[in-house]
Amino acid sequence: MTNEQEKLLLKSQQGELDAALMYRALAAVVQDARDAAVFRRLAAEESGHAKVFEALTQSFLIPKKKLSLLVPALYRTLGRKRVYALIADQEYDAAKNYEALVAEFPEVKAVQADETRHGDMVTALLNI
Repeated sequence: MTNEQEKLLLKSQQGELDAALMYRALAAVVQDARDAAVFRRLAAEESGHAKVFEALTQSFLIPKKKLSLLVPALYRTLGRKRVYALIADQEYDAAKNYEALVAEFPEVKAVQADETRHGDMVTALLNI
């Protein structure tokens, strides 16, 4: 593993941990029960992704609370549509970023596919 790959893996691990915490916090404040259920599911899946990266990095990281505080506040102020669109974009961006890791770390391919699916799931909430 190169230094650059290790940095990207650690960044990805941190991002997955932070996203799981953010989704749990968002599930607690959204008004729609269906949305809350989706966000709880996404939180669980992001936690699983963090474990994939933890196995690769052999590093234990702690989630940072920034997103879990910011995104629910944005939901309250900017509203559902704008925040969900931002979240979906972040999921799609994560999938693109993982492309650099897939060739060397095949287990990241499933995580990458999940991130695209997560973007689709959040986008679908806007179309219901």
